[in-house]
Amino acid sequence: MRVIVASRYNMKYSVTEITSMFELGGGTGFVGRALTQLLRSRGHEVTAVSRHPGKDRITWDELSRLGLPPCEGAVNLAGENVLNPLRRWSESFRQEVVASRVETTKALAKAIAEAEHPPHSWVLVTGVGYYRPSHTTKYTENSPGGDFDFFSRLVTRWEAAARIPDQATRQVVVRSGVVLGREGGAIAQMLWPFRLGLGGPIASGLQPFPWIHVTDLAGIITHALEHEGVSGILNGVAPSAVTTSNKDFAQALGSALRRPAVLPLPGFVVSAVFGSERSVMLLEGQRVVPKRTLESSYHFAFPDLPSALRDILT
Repeated sequence: MRVIVASRYNMKYSVTEITSMFELGGGTGFVGRALTQLLRSRGHEVTAVSRHPGKDRITWDELSRLGLPPCEGAVNLAGENVLNPLRRWSESFRQEVVASRVETTKALAKAIAEAEHPPHSWVLVTGVGYYRPSHTTKYTENSPGGDFDFFSRLVTRWEAAARIPDQATRQVVVRSGVVLGREGGAIAQMLWPFRLGLGGPIASGLQPFPWIHVTDLAGIITHALEHEGVSGILNGVAPSAVTTSNKDFAQALGSALRRPAVLPLPGFVVSAVFGSERSVMLLEGQRVVPKRTLESSYHFAFPDLPSALRDILT
């Protein structure tokens, strides 16, 4: 199988093996590297769509000029890091955050719609910020959302940009939680304070913490690409994440590192660094259930936090 994440892969099936080509948008980032490794280990070919040319890559400009290369699947993972503490939450940065998600998705969707032989599957990864923060409400893929703040409305626009009229291409959206892994994501930013015994919950720590191991996020995307019966919205969170709070995560990380995790990061500091609009992503959270993901017969490699952290930290 060939997949393009807003990278690329080819797909041929036989009784004994799967060889496909996929295109991956954002395929050179943290999740893209994990996805590429998994797909190649399963016999697929992958091409990344990137800002920079290179081996097994095409650029966004080439995608726009030349169209989508022949492939069986396309994935978009592209998106500017919203929680970059070095970037002020200005209007220009807001526009970058939107364009890096919505415009890249539009570019891939347009290329798919105009392809002479469109891919069989098209997967977009968005976020659980679609759902309204709540300490009590449990959200499944059928729950409402997408209309209450900047980030929820961004997810609505992002997912709308992915829609294509071609019924020949199966369309899947994975709403991802906080991605944990040893090569990047949330753990990479937290590790040194926790190793020094300076870690702890953010503010009260009572806010839900919807998380997923990067192996499982890559696994869900691969599952969606490979299985014809999978379509629509899938929540990309671990099954136990629905009961995990930020304090639970901090204590589990401290325990795995054999360090105390009792020094809370005050909410006013978070707001000062990230601004009131962005700080909501850290000070609040959603209780998300991967209902349709489990019903699709995806089996999580890391369904609980202790096993996920053991894998990441050892």
